[in-house]
Amino acid sequence: MPQILIPPLVPVNFPLLRVPLCTLALISTASAAAVDQVTYNEHIRPILADNCFACHGSDAGDRKAKLRLDQFDSATADRRGVRAIVPGDLANSEAWQRVLSQDPDEVMPPPDSHKKPLSPAQRALLKRWIEQGAVYQNHWAFEPVARPALPAPLVGAKENGGVIDHFIAAKLSRHQLTLAPEAPREALLRRLTLDLTGLPPTPAELDAFLADYPPTTSATSPAATSTRREAAFDRVVTRLLASPRFGEHFARTWLDAVRYADSHGLHLDNVRTIWPYRDWVAAAFNRNLPFDQFTIEQLAGDLLPNPRIDQLVASGYNRNHLTTSEGGSIEEEAEARNNIDRINTTATVWLGLTAGCAQCHDHKFDPISQRDYYSLGAFFKGLADRVWDGNIPKPGPLVVLGDAKVQARLNAIDAAFPPLAAALSAKAEAAEKVQKEKAKSIEIAEVVANAAKVDTDDDTDDDTDTLSPAKPKPTPAKRTTAVSYEVVWAEDADTPYAINYGKAAPAGEWRTGPGVPVVGGQRALHLEGSQERPVNFGGGELLLIVRTTAKAFAYFQADRAQPPRAVSLQFISEQKTKRVIWGDPAAFSPEVAKDAIVAGPMPAPGAYTRLEIDAIATGLAKDKPYSGLLVAQSDGAGWWDHIGTACTSPSAAVDPLLNSGAWVTGLRNFGRAEAGLPLPHEAIFLIGLSGTQQTTEEKARVVQFHRDFIMGPLRARLEPEANAARRLLVERTHYETTLPSSLVSRELATPHPAPILLRGQYDKPGELVTPATPAFLPPLAATSARPSRLDLARWLVDSKNPLTARVIANRFWQQLFGAGLVRTPGDFGTQGDPPTHPELLDWLASELVRTGWDIKAFVRLLVTSRAYRQDSNVAPELLALDPENKLLARSSRLRLDAEVLRDQALALGGLLRPEIGGPPVRPYQPINIWEPVAFGGSNTKTYVQDHGDALYRRSLYTFIKRTAPAPAMSTFDGPSREFTCVGRSRSNTPLQALALMNDVQHVEAARTFAERLLAEKSTDTLRLALAFRSVTAREPDPTERQLLTHSLATHRAHFSRDTAAAEKILTNGESKSVATAPASEIAAWTMVTNLLLNLDETVTRN
Repeated sequence: MPQILIPPLVPVNFPLLRVPLCTLALISTASAAAVDQVTYNEHIRPILADNCFACHGSDAGDRKAKLRLDQFDSATADRRGVRAIVPGDLANSEAWQRVLSQDPDEVMPPPDSHKKPLSPAQRALLKRWIEQGAVYQNHWAFEPVARPALPAPLVGAKENGGVIDHFIAAKLSRHQLTLAPEAPREALLRRLTLDLTGLPPTPAELDAFLADYPPTTSATSPAATSTRREAAFDRVVTRLLASPRFGEHFARTWLDAVRYADSHGLHLDNVRTIWPYRDWVAAAFNRNLPFDQFTIEQLAGDLLPNPRIDQLVASGYNRNHLTTSEGGSIEEEAEARNNIDRINTTATVWLGLTAGCAQCHDHKFDPISQRDYYSLGAFFKGLADRVWDGNIPKPGPLVVLGDAKVQARLNAIDAAFPPLAAALSAKAEAAEKVQKEKAKSIEIAEVVANAAKVDTDDDTDDDTDTLSPAKPKPTPAKRTTAVSYEVVWAEDADTPYAINYGKAAPAGEWRTGPGVPVVGGQRALHLEGSQERPVNFGGGELLLIVRTTAKAFAYFQADRAQPPRAVSLQFISEQKTKRVIWGDPAAFSPEVAKDAIVAGPMPAPGAYTRLEIDAIATGLAKDKPYSGLLVAQSDGAGWWDHIGTACTSPSAAVDPLLNSGAWVTGLRNFGRAEAGLPLPHEAIFLIGLSGTQQTTEEKARVVQFHRDFIMGPLRARLEPEANAARRLLVERTHYETTLPSSLVSRELATPHPAPILLRGQYDKPGELVTPATPAFLPPLAATSARPSRLDLARWLVDSKNPLTARVIANRFWQQLFGAGLVRTPGDFGTQGDPPTHPELLDWLASELVRTGWDIKAFVRLLVTSRAYRQDSNVAPELLALDPENKLLARSSRLRLDAEVLRDQALALGGLLRPEIGGPPVRPYQPINIWEPVAFGGSNTKTYVQDHGDALYRRSLYTFIKRTAPAPAMSTFDGPSREFTCVGRSRSNTPLQALALMNDVQHVEAARTFAERLLAEKSTDTLRLALAFRSVTAREPDPTERQLLTHSLATHRAHFSRDTAAAEKILTNGESKSVATAPASEIAAWTMVTNLLLNLDETVTRN
């Protein structure tokens, strides 16, 4: 990929284009001496939480001396004449004496806690608190939201009472400070446009705003000027809130929180098709869906009465967790991990709590018990999605996104299928009687007689549908001699009545027709890429027992054009078994290959080869059960057929299970023999022969006999409903594969049990719990005996809930002001930061609820405040007092997020495409990013770059692969979306500077930006002014003009001498150059625009 070469520049002093670097220091809220009244929540709880609660808090398991310092009654209780805290009495407060102690056996916190002794300031606060009566308070965030009284209007507050400004000004006055002046008009529009749309204002938008928004020095009266300014500012806010770019920009931070991505996240990390959920989030912000409904539709859109398609798409929130189908993974462990992720995400996103500690034990710092934790998880135990996702793009449940006609047909299919399934089940029960009579003819009677068990429940975790015999009973043997035989369990795929409906598609596809090679029957299993397919030999209570002669076999034919590197077979058993590999073992993962048995070379393509493995040799113990066979291949393509077991049985009386009785044969291949035919003597003779005595023709006749005599009548009875069901399934599958669809939620009729996991271990389930909300919060108003996700969603946004409104108000504040009023957006518990302005936070939370959770109204409230519009310039004295701007005496300067940086460059270069929504795109990316972390069979193993307009879509639409996020995002602190992220970190690294200067997307944007300048303006002076104003929204000053002019001259001279370097710069990116200027001129201007795109003022929101 071409890289830009930046020639050296003459060193210059350019202070206005730099941001001074400051060492950030923690601001002291006030010295102990300056605090009039020490309060528990503001001053004392943080000290105790950091130093004491681990041993003397809410976790009963680790509590020392049965003492709780987080509760007044326990802290002040008399323990044989000793009290930890005696209000007003330092001398008799044992906790205070322990803090002062120099004895390592007495001092608190103790040395082995690895905590530092309390600082002098902390001691002074604790001392004064005890002296003032040691008054406890409930944790501020768990108290009901009460709308506080407004402070009296103060100097510096917006005329006629901007409520936000009143609260901030009241606190500033206690520090002898006032709000800063308003930012310059140009900076204000750029700030507002970036904050609401994630894009910079255009020069035309800037001109319109300056014409409409007069300066404070306007010749009109101050009152008239103020009124005109407010009206103009309100108009631009209205315009930006109405822009579709608003929804795209605000969706991004929400998608961080709910960990949306386009891949599964574990093992193969294959593609996951859930992008319609991403589009739903953006659309919800654009249409101003109230936040309470926004919450309900995501958590429980599928449970709403007659849910719309978009509400089903919204319920995809519950499908955003990491999933896997890795071989060797344990289903119970994966299910527990999935549910824990859902608990932790929901608790952080809506409640602002770090609930994860309660996975293993009662929370040490917050009142969240293990029972609370797993009771919250019980709400998600009814979800019908599969634990193992099959590594496929669309693991069900799904919703298809079609027009009204398509939706009507899908609804008709879904309505028609259950009656067919019921009829199929009823007929199968009747067919059981016929089979019993016919099966008396041979000693395998009970296996065949009990085979007709129909499972119509679409809630199953099996990847295949097989005939499922119940537990057979030995029958009197008609043959007592040992016999060698084979049982074909998989030939032509599914049983005639096990319809795979509403389940994720299993790996591979049974195909029929011209060109499909078969061993028997009419279909063969086709696998492509690295795929595994289990073939279940039994179901119900049937487990096959290992004999010393037990073997398994399968016929495999490699594709001539794409032969796999290796194939393998493995017994499915609760025992650990070795995989047997033909070909290169390294083709499989190291975990698979390390204990595998290499049986030989890869079979030659073009013809079937019989692969056979020995049960004992692979690790199965004699007389132990097994249930199936796993066939697998690595890369390439191939055909599998005629899969089964082979054994020598001592006699049917001793071993009735190991006789042919559960043939799995395709629907279309059963014979049509009439019921009641006598058992042919030829069949009895052939069955009695050992496998070595049967000719190929005789074996084929045995297979045909089984189909005609045993299965024929069953087919005749089941064929009409089975065919109808399959036609419906084929039709629905067609819609699902050809139309956009998305992962959604669906509730099971019977939820899975929800045990408390002892120490958080999946294999140590404890007491079962039912859905419930944390006991320390207001109770849930359930609408049924078992509360649902819909009840949970409504509880989260109930006005009585003290957390959600505070958490969401704080997060919107954080998005617009750079930091929340609570600086720990994911932790409103005792370990989190207290709010810098508690009354303001409560007023905002109450206002959000009062206005019906109106998001756009809330955003308007924030950005129209004087606090938001302050200048970001800071005096040295204020910087020393408040380096983190907790007092809000100025605006904060913020480094732009990854997506905004890229989108800004594309917009300035005229490259940004306006299309909204759709599948994810794959823009430029350095080579070899996906490959090192990919497995061979992954469909995200190799990054395949898009071309054309897809290269220039908004960054919101960039494909997110969790195990290898886009470098253009992760380099600039974009999260991997593996876990919830409610507040990105901000860094400034050398790698970021290198990316901004050299990444092909940025260099291409600089080139097209330069070409636009050359086309739009006629002189260097006009071009430089337009370029500077486009990126900064202001005019350059004389020094900056001089510097830019010098830079342009330097680059012109360089590229006039080195035309090859100029040509190389022009090769960055796939967009075609439309400029008519010489390459050296375009290259010189590209270097100038590249410089402007790298200014601190450009990559920062002032």
